[in-house]
Amino acid sequence: MDHRAPTGDPMLAARFAPPAAPKLLVHRPELLKRLTTGARGPLTLINGPAGSGKTVLTAHWAASAGAPRPPVWLTVEPDDAPGAFWAYVLEALHRSGAALPAAVGRPTRAEGVTRSFLVRLADGLAASPQPAVLVLDQFDTAQPPATTEGLDFVLRHAAGGLRIVLTSRSDSLLPLHRYRAAGEITEIRQADLRFTDADAEALLGEHGLDVSPAGIRLLMERTEGWAAGVRLCALAMQRSADPEAFLRQFAADRTTIADYLLTEVLDAQPPPTQDLLLRVCVTDRVHPDLADALTGRDDGARTLAGLARDNAFLEQIDASAWYRLHPLFAEVLRAHLRQRCPGLEPRLHGRAARWLARTGRLTEAVLQGAAAGDWQFAAAQVVDDLAIGRILTGLQADQLGRAFAGMPAGTPAVAPALVDAACRLAERDLPGCEAALLRADAALADGAPADGSLTDANGPAVRFGRAFLGVLAGRPGDDVTATERAAADADRLLRELPPHLLAERPELRALMLAHLGAVELGAGRLDRAETALTAAVAACGPPGTESPHCAALGSLALTELLRGRLRQAAGHARAALAAAERSALPPERRAGTDHLALAGVAVEQDDLPAARAHWDLATSAMGPRPDPATAVRAAVIGARIAAAGGDGDAALAALRAVDPERLPAWAADELAVAGSAVHLARGDAAAALAVLDTVRAPDGDQPEHAVARARALLAAGRGADAARALEAVPGDDTAATPVRAQACLLHAQIAAAAGDSRAAHRSLGEALALARPEELRRMFAESGTWVRRTLRQDPRLARTHSWLTPRAPARTARDPQGVGDPQGVGGPQGVGGPQGVGGPQGVGGPHADGPHADGQPMLVEPLSARETEVLRKAAELLSTEEIAAELYVSANTVKTHLKSIYRKLCVTRRSAAVHRAQDLGML
Repeated sequence: MDHRAPTGDPMLAARFAPPAAPKLLVHRPELLKRLTTGARGPLTLINGPAGSGKTVLTAHWAASAGAPRPPVWLTVEPDDAPGAFWAYVLEALHRSGAALPAAVGRPTRAEGVTRSFLVRLADGLAASPQPAVLVLDQFDTAQPPATTEGLDFVLRHAAGGLRIVLTSRSDSLLPLHRYRAAGEITEIRQADLRFTDADAEALLGEHGLDVSPAGIRLLMERTEGWAAGVRLCALAMQRSADPEAFLRQFAADRTTIADYLLTEVLDAQPPPTQDLLLRVCVTDRVHPDLADALTGRDDGARTLAGLARDNAFLEQIDASAWYRLHPLFAEVLRAHLRQRCPGLEPRLHGRAARWLARTGRLTEAVLQGAAAGDWQFAAAQVVDDLAIGRILTGLQADQLGRAFAGMPAGTPAVAPALVDAACRLAERDLPGCEAALLRADAALADGAPADGSLTDANGPAVRFGRAFLGVLAGRPGDDVTATERAAADADRLLRELPPHLLAERPELRALMLAHLGAVELGAGRLDRAETALTAAVAACGPPGTESPHCAALGSLALTELLRGRLRQAAGHARAALAAAERSALPPERRAGTDHLALAGVAVEQDDLPAARAHWDLATSAMGPRPDPATAVRAAVIGARIAAAGGDGDAALAALRAVDPERLPAWAADELAVAGSAVHLARGDAAAALAVLDTVRAPDGDQPEHAVARARALLAAGRGADAARALEAVPGDDTAATPVRAQACLLHAQIAAAAGDSRAAHRSLGEALALARPEELRRMFAESGTWVRRTLRQDPRLARTHSWLTPRAPARTARDPQGVGDPQGVGGPQGVGGPQGVGGPQGVGGPHADGPHADGQPMLVEPLSARETEVLRKAAELLSTEEIAAELYVSANTVKTHLKSIYRKLCVTRRSAAVHRAQDLGML
């Protein structure tokens, strides 16, 4: 047999040999299995870009295939004429041992073969006892149509005697649709060839690299699973002293990746296509019309479709008209553009920005304008399109914030000043926001056009933007009148704007109302706050309103907390937390008022572990610069928690940390009331009265202040003065429920001190009845031992108010600390079950352990007689000291007995021990 090509040249033996497998090979059994399955049918196509691992995978399969006849390998050259191609195919079949009849003949001309030759070849293959499996590596569209037409003819007429495995960067000219319709093709494409995290980890391991899961994710994010990219990165990491740092810092244009992509991909394209790639790389995605705008030509659609078809590191986005470059390729192209055409990149960004703006793609237009350094244009798009609120909320907030992060300080004209003010607000930089608004006011007063932008300095969009930001710049606790005036102006200007545009910007009204409500709340105007906040919640729901929705619910929760409606406060707070979780609102865009309200609820219900947990989360979310009103309420709640835990010094420190400058009257009064309570907890009645005297109003005390004064007077032994102070507390619901309940409790204490037990019982019953709906336990824990004695002496009253010792929630996998609330107050994110009466803090006691795995309580060993007696006294609401006095032992002995009881009953807290003993019938 003549082993020469039709041209007379010898056959190149290298074209019949599969490439050697890399020394470090990633085994991909699923893909190998698909190749084996595919080779049982007529056609298998492995299609992907350069470096995607097509040839390596196929060669690995060919070397390990279990077919009776090994696959035949042929590397196809792009300049093979049809005659030369078929001569090489015949030689490959001959080398594999395929016995073809001599009548098949050989191609005699490089230019082509006759129809008769193809018929004889197909017939010879059909008669072969074993099918031939032919691998055609690098079979791309560079092949002449006659070659692919002939291959299709032979494959269809070989009657199963020929099975072809093609690898290519692009779809071949074979009629793939026919094979798909007949179910006669197996396709392994780019998405299948991409490395998985496990593949990348295996390859890095083969290179002796131990990379963290986070590092592997970063590598996969940069390379998108491109096999050559992962391998080249692994080689570079081997040479790096810190492989993890390399992954965080490497620039594709300064690695061998750039050489590979420029040589294998860019240089393989004709000059017009190279020019298009270098121009469209400035955008994250490209439309054919945008490509035309960047090149000044009209071949964008045809060129982009061809690049995508050829797997030239550009792919179509879903089924849309848009395309995207592989991020590494785009990075290399941009670096090449800067080197090859200095100064062109900003102009291309500017062209892209204007095309995107004309087609209504605001965020992308702004990003491109910012990349061009055209801050006037970028800011004007935001202001004119009423998108100023999107810097503060919504999915594009972070993108827009990053885009304007590079805008020079003091960029002239009104639109950049307004955008700067919004960006400062997003960063909670109120002084910076106010400075930017002053620049905007100066530009508005000047009335000049916005330096070449289309923004009308006196147009409704600009005037609305200024009023809108004026509302959001108002600080809770500051002058509420200015914020209300700005809100009224903004609401009026909204009516002058196009309705269709407003319908697309629901965040504007939601943000205004939510912040107006927070300002009203900061001014102590609870009714107005509720009105604005309720309207804000109603305005939320559409995309982009997630942040104001959570903020409004959090402020509503604080409003209800201040009114003493603990259950409603907890409900709003839980709703805020749930909304934040549903919308994946990032922590930096959460105000923390939801957790603050839950901390306030928990401390009043005497659930100190939950109170501390929520307070920590609240202060973390509020950041270092909360508004004055929120800072005051956080300090008051924090002081309550610290004092309840017996740390009076920490409580006073929390109150003193509040900046006294510019505090409204309500804030000073609230701090004084909280400070008075702390001094009382420390046993210093004189200090408690003194701190109240510093803020005493000339027209008399407010109800909260009056109750605080009465507590201090009673502690000082001045019962009559305490009674007179309580006259300022109204008996109807104009005063908050906790205030009225505390007043009744003080009346009971005054009566008890005077020896009027009937009045004391009556007032205590009234206090308990008022406190019961909201489960206000903390006030009873702070009232001293007389409440416990009274309840012990009146079993009926104690049974009626068994809510003072609620059953603590079970610990679960979702709630390992047992801080959930079975009553629905806390829920999954909630306040937690409250502490029981009789704990170490006085009336309140901490959480119980939950039941064991079988749901039933368990007794490890019987209690001794003395332990049973101690437990009975604990169930009667006696404190540790009172139990010790009644049993004539020391307090330490009682504590020792309690520890033994906890161990035997499998609990960790006193109230849990009581409940476990009740379950076991021991009490």
